[in-house]
Amino acid sequence: MELTLRPLDPVLDAPLLHTWVTHPKAAFWLMQGCTPEEVEKEYARIAADPHHDAWLGLADGTPAFLAERYDPAHRELTGVYAAEDGDVGMHFLTAPAGTPVHGFTRAVITAVMEWLFADPAVRRVVVEPDARNTAVHALNEAVGFRVARRVRIPGAPGKPGKEALLSFCTREQFAASQAPAPPDPTGHLTPGHWAEATRRLLAKAIGEFTHERLLTPEPRGVGSYALRAGDAEYRFEARRYALDHWRVDPRTVTRHAPGDPPEGSAPDALRFFAELREPLGLSPEVLPVYLEEITSTLASSAYKLAGPEDPDLATADFQRIEAGMTEGHPCFVANNGRLGLGAADYRAYAPETGARTRLVWLAAHRDRAAFTCAADLDYDTLLRAELGPAVLDRFAARLRALGLAPDDYLLMPAHPWQWEHKLSVTFAGEVAARRLVYLGESEDTYQPQQSIRTFFNTSAPRKHYVKTALSVLNMGFMRGLSAAYMEATPAINDWVAGLVDQDEVLRGTGLVVLRELAAAGYRHEAYEAATAPGSPYRKMLAALWRESPVPRLAEGERLATMAALLHTDRAGRPLAAALVEGSGLAPEVWLRRYLDAYLTPLLHAFYAYGLAFMPHGENVILVLDEAGAVVRALFKDIAEEVVVMDPDLPLPPAAERIRAEVPDDMQLLSVFTDVFDCFFRFLAPLLDEAGVLGEEDFWRTVAECARDYRAAVPDLADRFERHDLFAPEFALSCLNRLQLRNNRQMVDLTDPSAALQLVGTLRNPLAPYRPRTPTPGQAAPPTAARATEDATPVARQAHASPDPNADAGRRNPPPEPRTPTPG
Repeated sequence: MELTLRPLDPVLDAPLLHTWVTHPKAAFWLMQGCTPEEVEKEYARIAADPHHDAWLGLADGTPAFLAERYDPAHRELTGVYAAEDGDVGMHFLTAPAGTPVHGFTRAVITAVMEWLFADPAVRRVVVEPDARNTAVHALNEAVGFRVARRVRIPGAPGKPGKEALLSFCTREQFAASQAPAPPDPTGHLTPGHWAEATRRLLAKAIGEFTHERLLTPEPRGVGSYALRAGDAEYRFEARRYALDHWRVDPRTVTRHAPGDPPEGSAPDALRFFAELREPLGLSPEVLPVYLEEITSTLASSAYKLAGPEDPDLATADFQRIEAGMTEGHPCFVANNGRLGLGAADYRAYAPETGARTRLVWLAAHRDRAAFTCAADLDYDTLLRAELGPAVLDRFAARLRALGLAPDDYLLMPAHPWQWEHKLSVTFAGEVAARRLVYLGESEDTYQPQQSIRTFFNTSAPRKHYVKTALSVLNMGFMRGLSAAYMEATPAINDWVAGLVDQDEVLRGTGLVVLRELAAAGYRHEAYEAATAPGSPYRKMLAALWRESPVPRLAEGERLATMAALLHTDRAGRPLAAALVEGSGLAPEVWLRRYLDAYLTPLLHAFYAYGLAFMPHGENVILVLDEAGAVVRALFKDIAEEVVVMDPDLPLPPAAERIRAEVPDDMQLLSVFTDVFDCFFRFLAPLLDEAGVLGEEDFWRTVAECARDYRAAVPDLADRFERHDLFAPEFALSCLNRLQLRNNRQMVDLTDPSAALQLVGTLRNPLAPYRPRTPTPGQAAPPTAARATEDATPVARQAHASPDPNADAGRRNPPPEPRTPTPG
């Protein structure tokens, strides 16, 4: 591909330029609302300016980018810095493309830099990108630019100014950036990416730790706050939402200490946690490991910032969406620890890399191994479907070549990292004794999912997921799998799936349980004798097979992890907003379809059976139609995550382990905490700030869904009275407090409620919508103007673009009453 430049013709080129500079992806060009005539006038002005000119870039003769150069001593940066001889200012813009070409933007900026340095008088190129434009920061850094400082660029008359990163690139720096470099698995760890990752993480940390009442920021003005940390102070801006949710603006987080300049200094994440260790309750034992998890989470964020952004996840396929997520669990701050993975391991196995891998297959002697499966499956049927006759024959031949009888062994997959770093070393004696035999790699390729130890078969998507043991520490747990625990997994899944299939309400929501159909595990006698149940040494070799969602799709349907609803692109646009807008539905209608598919089955499982799922974003897959509306939900990760709180509900003996004694007043926290506080608390502000659906309308629609469900099952009225979904408030259950207290095992899975950290209460956003009981002879009051599928086009348009300023007064509600933490 040949990239060339020619002088811009303001008259002839203006119509094309207008489509470029007003495109949403050109927001930082600051010409979004311009007419074609205004674009022509602007570039005619530039053409007449002796200190500024514009050039049209061509790719193989086709217009593809725009370049501007200017004299910073006379334009743009006059008075902002002291220009030197040989300085030249530069702007560039690539044309919006329907199908982005990987590496094209990097090629454009490289061509522009070569063009500028072709003038021997040019010694240094100067740029001043908007501080929020993280994508161009990465590009600038890649071609040799170094940030000098943050500056304020005044706007032209009638136009806003901007906060910018004043950056310079010398001729020598550019030449060095073009030299071939050996592959570097840490190439994403650059100052710019690290600084941006740090700001984002600390914004989340301040918001979540304040929500959990570990930190108490002090107001400094409208929307402005300060947080004391010894002699230092962290300042930031934030917006307050329902459920005491803090949306901290990462761009505003600064640290101020004696001797700092008035604008403060860039924050450092590890120093932040060290300075606040006491209010966060970080013990000397927990703090170093937590800092390691924070560092790993930052490195993951830097990788995501360094890579190309998928331009349109709203219409992407299932696995592109899975790899496109930029944030882990919305509540946990240290949510991508993955301690144990090296830099090369990260690129091979982290879900955000989208890498494909092959699983390791082992033969495990039946004296130490066990296999269990669903009632409608058996071992031979499973292995034939997953591996095929040719691979089974090859594995059997390998065993016979070692003088071993294939019938004495069970075949089971293992994570490649687990084999290399754990099993081949820690289980070396088992390998030497031929109780474990390495058979080779799978023929199929797999992609790691958001849960990291679960793989999706990319060679044959209709085949099962495979979940494996992985001895890395992540988000408060060693991510192994217990061989003993896995034995009951298929029976538990059969029971839950059967319950869903036979219940008319659950079937009516379209809910599907993706069953964990089979499990295999290996028990190492020495480690079991030396450790207690729950030890990581008992969780090093096990696997399970879970149904793939792909066979469940009808024509025109597609899949998306529910975590995608909380994803925002680098410009801050939520994916949920794009789905709503693409669906063609009024926002309340889109939301209600989602709630009917997701919330209604959770409510019915709880009220009818005392059954609670763990319905966080990664555990739920949404089925979408072609336009982006939710059709139904698929629940997964059943055996380790469900709990039955009803002591009288009959359970098969093999499933009895999922029954737990949970105090009556804490049972509804399975909805209040897991759904309202850990998911809806984040989704509502995203839709509100995107101008799609106001926060009040969001919670009203949730309340309508709950009221309609309640009205549909009058036989459960006593349970609604006992567990009031519309109660004025509910207990605040704090997740980060669990990890801050013990980041090696946050919760005892055999008694989950005993570990809860409850601190005060939250106002229930459903309380204002409590159902009213009509007086005798009086009709029930109508629900509050719910949008329906039959809404007229006018009504849909009215809902589509609410005034973003209409609710400004309620976006910062007064603080909720807080209960002091004991001690």
